[in-house]
Amino acid sequence: MSAKGNNMVQDIHWKVMDDIRTEHITRLTKEERKAGFAIRKLEEHENEEALSLAWKVFSEYESPDYSPEGTEEFRKCLHDEKYLAGIEYDGAFDSGRLIGMVGIRKDKCHICFFFVDGSYHRLGIGTRLFERIKAEYSGKTITLNSSPYGLPFYRSLGFHETDAEQTVNGIRFTPMKYQKEGRI
Repeated sequence: MSAKGNNMVQDIHWKVMDDIRTEHITRLTKEERKAGFAIRKLEEHENEEALSLAWKVFSEYESPDYSPEGTEEFRKCLHDEKYLAGIEYDGAFDSGRLIGMVGIRKDKCHICFFFVDGSYHRLGIGTRLFERIKAEYSGKTITLNSSPYGLPFYRSLGFHETDAEQTVNGIRFTPMKYQKEGRI
């Protein structure tokens, strides 16, 4: 185990996979914890953990609305290096544990992934993640393709549908956009 600032790295044995994995732990100070959940850019080594969280939440909340083809298509995109290239991630942390993530293509201002652990739903985590994205992309139009499950949440953030629901390779989505108020 090694430590660097608030970060620790240790190798642990994963019984299920029967191999050694490197675990990265970020610790919060008492002041950070008192201020609530930490929201920050993810480091590259944390992207895999973010994608694992996306799969976990998708499997629990989204997959029931998808065909087996759609579920498999989503799983494949989580491992498709070409698709994942150019996506930057922000994460929400509770005591150093990743509990929410948003992945966005900077060049297109398009949100590709937006997931919060189910035990943290309705606590404002998703809203805080989006506030960070809005601040970073101030004045720009932000787009996403919402799953049926996510529509009410995205509407509450101020996103509006730009087209009817579509299905591509079994993935059901509604194209949406967010524009700063006053812009048309």
